[in-house]
Amino acid sequence: MSGFEQITYAVEDRVATITLNRPDSGNAFTQIMRRELIEAFDAADADDDVRVVIVTGAGRHFCVGADLSGSTPDKPFSYSGAGQTDDRSKPELIDGIPRDGGGMVTMRIAQSRKPVIAAVNGAAVGVGVTLTLPMDIRVCAESSRFGFVFAKRGIMQEAASSWFLPRIVGVSQAMEWVATGRLVPAAEAREGRLVSRVVPDGEVYATARALADEIVAGTSGLSVAAARRLFWSSLSEPSPWTAHLHETRLIAELKKGPDAMEGVTSFFEKRPPAFPGRVSSDLPELPEWPVRPSTTPTAGGPA
Repeated sequence: MSGFEQITYAVEDRVATITLNRPDSGNAFTQIMRRELIEAFDAADADDDVRVVIVTGAGRHFCVGADLSGSTPDKPFSYSGAGQTDDRSKPELIDGIPRDGGGMVTMRIAQSRKPVIAAVNGAAVGVGVTLTLPMDIRVCAESSRFGFVFAKRGIMQEAASSWFLPRIVGVSQAMEWVATGRLVPAAEAREGRLVSRVVPDGEVYATARALADEIVAGTSGLSVAAARRLFWSSLSEPSPWTAHLHETRLIAELKKGPDAMEGVTSFFEKRPPAFPGRVSSDLPELPEWPVRPSTTPTAGGPA
């Protein structure tokens, strides 16, 4: 897929790879990158040939945070620098205030119907780490460092990380990392459950790709999409009864679909499954998630 300035998007063997592509600036985040990431996830969801999405960074780092080259003491965290925004990349507004750009990306990733794997190389700092939180699996290199550095800059965490982070690592661990703002080495990130695997430098993408290929080869896209949505949406439910009700309905509907028949048939025939189901047309209705509050953006499309 062409037409992107600050990311690349490629599909190979049913895996879409989104690469943050500003290596000379450590893949620093801009409003253009924000818009392009949302467009890339739109493309992945619309393409039934895509089963898994991998997000990684070009060059030494995954993402060193927001591009501050346009900032001045009187205009901190400005996106006015060259190559940071354009007419198509202006953020939507909430109550007259521009939406947090990182949050626009994480809300879109949260809605994904395809599982998302973060392949983190080098530094993931600020929005560089918070944008990975709604991704389903995070793999990093031994040399990777993570930084929730917002309090060191006099602001607060963004990209809806005050919702995602404590649910992933727990409130105590989340507060330690956010309150100190220190750089967290890969081993500590693994111990704190921020990442699921730490691998040697140079093996991050290959590891993520192997996971993606395993998903593609052996599972139903309909089943994985349903599981992903229920896992995330159930995190904010007060009772497991809601999950039980959704699972009961989805099991009944998936049993009538093409993938359930193929799953059983391939089992008895002792062969790998070839699931025919299409997420675009055969997926049962899933719970809405994330559910928007009464205050909604005043301009632009969904994210």
